[in-house]
Amino acid sequence: MKDSAQVVAFIPRLRRYARALVGERGAADDLVQDTLERALNKFHLWKRGTDLRAWLFTVMHNVHVNQVRGRREYVPLDGDALEQPVRATPDTALEARDLERALLRLPVEQREVLLLVVLEDMSYEETAATLGIPIGTVMSRLSRAREKLRVLMEGLPGSRRLQVIK
Repeated sequence: MKDSAQVVAFIPRLRRYARALVGERGAADDLVQDTLERALNKFHLWKRGTDLRAWLFTVMHNVHVNQVRGRREYVPLDGDALEQPVRATPDTALEARDLERALLRLPVEQREVLLLVVLEDMSYEETAATLGIPIGTVMSRLSRAREKLRVLMEGLPGSRRLQVIK
């Protein structure tokens, strides 16, 4: 079946996004499995000719929201948190570890937008549709996520001052 082959082709991207979203391999694999199970059960709702990738990421988003609803906690990193496809220098490995930790410190709403736009290369429109939010919200969450990530990576104290934009 052509549709199932398309779904299978997206599994690595779903897994990558889930891993960046939840931070731990086992939880990410569980999220992907739950997403695929829900997608198969609801596949009749996907409209042929629409973006299957965006639909699968929407399913994953909804599954993730259902799983974390009501609890706010940071997932500890496991020992294999850094998967490097190329040989990394000690500095590169430390930077990657710091980036992963900084990503997990972002509010989940900002992390989702940042990962979809930057990691999955989705457009603002696709991200808005995937998360079910207005495009302006995507842009503001992305801006806040980038700024907070920059502050976390540079080790700067967070700026609480409002900036006047002309």
